[in-house]
Amino acid sequence: MRRTAVRAAAASGEPQEALPPATAVPESTFAGPAAPAPAPAPAPAAYRLQTEFPFELPRGYVDEAGTVHRDGVMRLATARDELVPLRDIRVQENPAYLSVVLLGRVITRLGSLPLVHDGVVESMFASDLAFLQDFYRQVNAEGHTRASVQCPHCSEPFEVELGGSRLGES
Repeated sequence: MRRTAVRAAAASGEPQEALPPATAVPESTFAGPAAPAPAPAPAPAAYRLQTEFPFELPRGYVDEAGTVHRDGVMRLATARDELVPLRDIRVQENPAYLSVVLLGRVITRLGSLPLVHDGVVESMFASDLAFLQDFYRQVNAEGHTRASVQCPHCSEPFEVELGGSRLGES
């Protein structure tokens, strides 16, 4: 802003005020360790992103020992989670296999299993696979499975589960 005023004054023939000379900063000012940046304040609870979502399978995965595993956790998918399975030969030969590989990547826990992978997912009952495919769409496409609503009669706010907790519920 100051330069514009000085240029305008020069163009109009008015006398220009002298600008102060640039002040040199001693080199020693920059020597030494930089002060550590202050730690960022934690985000308020309202702004924290939920990245993991618990679920309960309608039937449950039965392992080799006959143990039924029903409760689990699915995390949000990343772009890599959706791209890597496309290079899998099983997916290239049969595109329907994409959801099996993808779910094997994003399910982080299932019952007491030490590891969840696509082999576990492909051994699940069809109803559990359908449930997980729907659950995946809900948490990744819509961002969450709960919505805040208001009662039309009493105007009291409450939350509803959009996806239901069991297959077929909504």
